[in-house]
Amino acid sequence: MAGLDTLLAPGATAFHGEAHDWQEAIRLAGQLLEDAGATTADYTAQMVRSVEDNGPYIVLAPGFALAHARPSEAVTHSALAWLRLETPVRFGHASNDPVHIVAALAATDSSAHLEAMKDFAKLLRTRREDLDSADSEESLRAILNGEAHDAPKPAGTTPVRTATEDTRQHTPSADSVPSKGKILTVCGNGLGTSLFLKNTLEQVLEEWGWAPYLTVEATDTISAKGRAGEADFLLTSGAIAATLGDVGVPVYVVDDFTSTQQVDTALRELYDI
Repeated sequence: MAGLDTLLAPGATAFHGEAHDWQEAIRLAGQLLEDAGATTADYTAQMVRSVEDNGPYIVLAPGFALAHARPSEAVTHSALAWLRLETPVRFGHASNDPVHIVAALAATDSSAHLEAMKDFAKLLRTRREDLDSADSEESLRAILNGEAHDAPKPAGTTPVRTATEDTRQHTPSADSVPSKGKILTVCGNGLGTSLFLKNTLEQVLEEWGWAPYLTVEATDTISAKGRAGEADFLLTSGAIAATLGDVGVPVYVVDDFTSTQQVDTALRELYDI
């Protein structure tokens, strides 16, 4: 996973951070990006403002937040910073609070870091305990590079079921409509949390054998409102769903963007399987 190792800016890590609230936590993570020369103070302010405007959508998994903002002149080069807090803070997320890890992402455009984010999403699904216990930049880089052994599957995790058997035995609902072949994942900026959800969704589609038939696109709220009619439905967080309103297609809320089981459940409900 060289892409992730390269994205993590040298020195942009802190493992004993102290923050009184979520704003300070984001500012601490943003300061790591600034100190690495990847961003200016304006970008840190933009990351805070994004949560103020859209709610705690960046808390994409229990205890984990991915702070980010739109690409702008405040970003000199794409980079990732890592902050682990001694005392977790609350962002206001209904199910994923409190947060003890804040990763801050800065990107010069919306596509340069796609592969790195795909690797990152996989790590959060499969190596979360390792990420939580990393206590130095060296140990974190080892995990990002895949050098440490794979963490055991968490107790109680249920494998994603394939859809083949259920589809053969299922009679579609009378009000079912043909698929448009597209699903949108949505976040405030279209380049951070929505990419994590996109990658989790694509993993489930691959396991179902549906990947060749559905396109998944990560979008921001503005694009999602304008393009919702192209999609079968939208997957997003509760905070973003509240800002979208009625877009003419179903909007399904996922709490943990790294959970294949939650996404599996969403697909079964939305496609009436």
